Amino acid sequence: MTNTTSISRMPNPGEFVPELKDISAALFRATGNQSVPRATMSLVHLRAGQIVGNTYLTILNTGFLRKAGESEERITAVSSWQDAPYFTEAERAALALVEAVLQPAQQGKERVSDELYAEAARHYDEKALATLTIAIGQINFFIALALIGKPQPVSSLADEQWD
Repeated sequence: MTNTTSISRMPNPGEFVPELKDISAALFRATGNQSVPRATMSLVHLRAGQIVGNTYLTILNTGFLRKAGESEERITAVSSWQDAPYFTEAERAALALVEAVLQPAQQGKERVSDELYAEAARHYDEKALATLTIAIGQINFFIALALIGKPQPVSSLADEQWD
């Protein structure tokens, strides 16, 4: 599905800041070390897009999950993962981490509690936990571009995103 009506607020920021391509490539290399399954990364990124209410990130990461062969049940249930039966304990820990980072903490509490960190550490070794942390930072980097620039919703990075 291609949208012919422009909704982007800005042209491709990479045209003005060519280093963006290098930053993006470095982040993808850092998170592509296979210590965390790519599906988990896409689930986390999809949940981030849902939390911030961004169509671009939601459609893009839904597309990644579909291309990877994920079921519609799993993709659809990301928004209600806490009570959905489709996710592993490791995936749940990763989804809880991205929610903790992106949502305000309850008054007087840390966003990422020691208990949440310990739960994630039960499922991910040190390299994987560092990679997952970088993946959450990666989506936060792209959240700013997506919310401010409002690129065209696409299901593939090969599609035209910017006006």
